[in-house]
Amino acid sequence: MRNGLVLFTSDRGIRPADLAVAAEERGFDTFYVPEHTHIPVKRTAAHPGTKDETLPDDRYLRTLDPWVSLATVAARTSRIKLSTAVALPVESDPITLAKTIATLDHLSGGRVEIGAGFGWNTDELADHHVPAEKRRTVLREYVEAMRALWTQEEASYDGEFVQFGPSWAYPKPAAHIPLIIGAGGGPKTFKWISENADGWMTTPTQKDISGQIDHLKAAWAEADREGMPDIRILIAFKPEPDDLMRWAEQGVSEFIWGVPDKSPDEVLGSLDRMAARLGIQPPALIG
Repeated sequence: MRNGLVLFTSDRGIRPADLAVAAEERGFDTFYVPEHTHIPVKRTAAHPGTKDETLPDDRYLRTLDPWVSLATVAARTSRIKLSTAVALPVESDPITLAKTIATLDHLSGGRVEIGAGFGWNTDELADHHVPAEKRRTVLREYVEAMRALWTQEEASYDGEFVQFGPSWAYPKPAAHIPLIIGAGGGPKTFKWISENADGWMTTPTQKDISGQIDHLKAAWAEADREGMPDIRILIAFKPEPDDLMRWAEQGVSEFIWGVPDKSPDEVLGSLDRMAARLGIQPPALIG
């Protein structure tokens, strides 16, 4: 069972690279950061946690760019995976984003993964000219277009929202870059994942995880996908040991644990306590 670490990055508190170095030293497997390009002051979109237009705190206004953050992490680490929880690909140009991600994967030695969301903040999406009712279609086209640029010698794409003619684009990623969708579980989401992605990441408000894992597996089989979906649980609550064991038995690949964006001393102290509680050992001590 892998253990990931997510930092809700902001322009205060510990820097992503400082925490990622400490996480790698302590044996964590993946380092995650979020994304919001901006937060419109006037909006109608309801936050999944508050259920209205208010935000839980002001970190949403202060989020760092995820790919720049992960580039600083890549420069100072050698093993830990680089991912997002979650990125919003449809808020970037797909050709440029494909180049950014492929470059990061190339320079990091093939460590990039993508945790992506459809986007709950539809007002934010609107400023990027993404129609709320079409955001799943836009993300599908972005994913298909980027994969074409990553895998084909002369890539092209002709969709409703993304179009480009035969093009060369290098570097290519070192290997297949996993796409994990972070979204509330449900038939529509699980169908989309089974047709377009590599797995599912739970949300902080997720309930009935065991039942939803079974539903995802059923959708995966119905789509004739081989193997198992990559399932990752974002721990935003205090789980019972029996829950962790049951999810592991159901095939969950990784638990993702959060730390506060506070001062380095506070965060590293929290990280040490977490590693001890989870029984994680530094790589040099394993085996």
